[in-house]
Amino acid sequence: MGNRFPARDRFADGAQFIDGRLRPGTSGRTHAVVDPATGDELLTYELAGAADVDAAVAAALAAFPGWAGATPGERSDALHRFAAVLAERAAEFAAAESLQCGKPIKLSTEFDVPGTVDNAAFFAGAARHLEGASAGEYSGDHTSYVRREPIGVVGSIAPWNYPLQMAAWKILPAVAAGNTIVLKPSELTPFTSLMFAQAAQEAGIPDGVINIVNGAGADAGERLVGHPDVVMTSFTGSTAVGKRVAEIATVTVKRLHLELGGKAPFLVFDDADLEAAVQGAVAGALINTGQDCTAATRAYVQRPLYDAFVSAVAALMETVRLGDPFAPSTDMGPLISYAHRDRVAGIVDRARGYARVVTGGAAPDGAGLADGAYYRPTLVVDAAQDSEIVQSEIFGPVLVVLPFDSDDEGIRLANDTPYGLAASVWSRDVYRTGRATREIKAGCVWVNDHIPIISEMPHGGYKASGYGKDMSAYSFEEYTQVKHVMYDNTAVARKDWHRTIFGDRL
Repeated sequence: MGNRFPARDRFADGAQFIDGRLRPGTSGRTHAVVDPATGDELLTYELAGAADVDAAVAAALAAFPGWAGATPGERSDALHRFAAVLAERAAEFAAAESLQCGKPIKLSTEFDVPGTVDNAAFFAGAARHLEGASAGEYSGDHTSYVRREPIGVVGSIAPWNYPLQMAAWKILPAVAAGNTIVLKPSELTPFTSLMFAQAAQEAGIPDGVINIVNGAGADAGERLVGHPDVVMTSFTGSTAVGKRVAEIATVTVKRLHLELGGKAPFLVFDDADLEAAVQGAVAGALINTGQDCTAATRAYVQRPLYDAFVSAVAALMETVRLGDPFAPSTDMGPLISYAHRDRVAGIVDRARGYARVVTGGAAPDGAGLADGAYYRPTLVVDAAQDSEIVQSEIFGPVLVVLPFDSDDEGIRLANDTPYGLAASVWSRDVYRTGRATREIKAGCVWVNDHIPIISEMPHGGYKASGYGKDMSAYSFEEYTQVKHVMYDNTAVARKDWHRTIFGDRL
């Protein structure tokens, strides 16, 4: 473990990064970070409490005028340096991410870390392009233009499934727009968020611009969302917790961005490339051990392809290699914790009463896996559309497959959950896919693929999956204040419209 990532040495001064330095939390409670692949304790640290959140917000508030007053070019230069530091330390970030999350090193190395570096590079460029509507004489007597201004201190909360990428998604657009930020990661996975903030400091981003507090949601999280000096909250997590965040934010009329749960449909029409759909379904369902809000969870397959699809998916799932996350050959790691594995297993076990488990449905008993929070890739069929396993977010390596007959039915079933974060459609017919992309209610619809994301395009949901966008230039809608400035061009003291208040037309 020490060779993989010396957590105890790196965070000996504490797991709170406030105003440019590490410090211990003051809640009076500790938390043990556990390697989900082995059960080994990696680090025990003092959790943040209300006083730590207050200190972090005060640091961000003090740093705001200087950072907001920097030119777009200065912020861009700092973010370019930041991207370079992240790239230089790619291997170290990948190791830390795999250790705390249990994700395969090939996923951390080829997806999480390069995606984060690319995101930093994108926002370094985007910092120079905070544009509004061009100036114009829209009333005839005035010149109008739009300013985009930073809004102040942002208080964001990120989940445990992609700690590094979520830190980037929350921090980068906020600081590129000139804001300062306090981020609360999940207390389960504190390492890479802290390293991210330290790398930003090394790149020359001023102290106080980026602050990290690691604490429990009921203490640090609720204090951060409710803090009177925090003007915006961006939250990624479950819909249930998102509702609580919204309740707290409403009290102080904060701007709110919510990226919540998902139950992504995977819609396969009868003219689809069957092999491509099978490959895409297994990859889309099992990425990050299924702990992904956009993971393929509900495959609807038109009846002519249904039996062949089920058979091929089951066969491919059985080839997936579970193992040590640091072994290059490992395809799938453990779930984040034993408690979460038991939750996933409970949903599958209850489904046995109304559906059929084709493959998986249990923890593995192979050598080297018994001590970890592992769960086998699982395929379920014969479930009803209104059943728990079809309607509820599982957040594990579980795919449910259901048949459909007509295109109308397939699209209706795809939309038949409270969620609307992501979806995919599989067909060779451009008119079929065009209709599906228009009618499926989701923030992202892939065609003949599932999962890829890019920095230039927005990520966010419909319905119970929340609102607002991460990534892309659209994220600046969340992190900037739009101001209309209007100049009189007439130099006339008494305007004609004044007669509606006093006097007659001149």
